Amino acid sequence: MHTPTSAVDIEQLIPHRPPFLFADTIVTATMEEIVGVKTFDSRNQDLKGSFPAYNFIPGTILLESMAQSGGAGVKVMGITDGVFGLAGIETARFLKGAIYDVPVKYVISNIKLSEKIIKQSGIAYQEDVPVMEATWTCIKIG
Repeated sequence: MHTPTSAVDIEQLIPHRPPFLFADTIVTATMEEIVGVKTFDSRNQDLKGSFPAYNFIPGTILLESMAQSGGAGVKVMGITDGVFGLAGIETARFLKGAIYDVPVKYVISNIKLSEKIIKQSGIAYQEDVPVMEATWTCIKIG
């Protein structure tokens, strides 16, 4: 198991940069499971167009955030080298609206880890309540 990483460390692991860096911290990373956290700031006007009356974070951004957390977790373990991109979303279910300024915790299971393919599934939680679940595949692009 690896020690927690910060947002600055994550910038060393994945190519994303603000305002499109959607992973704050990797709490733990093992061959079986990665736990990451992201808190979306309500002052970020780039993300406020989806259900603004309800203060909901866009679902597609949650999915991207979970994939970024999964990718950063794999990289922190040193399993893969190079740049990976989201290539397919097998399933995605949005269970409840996730709101700004409350941390989103991602619990991600590693299904397949290889030099060219990463397949993962995960559940996003806010205050221990599931808000989204998904399964996705990333492939090496560089």
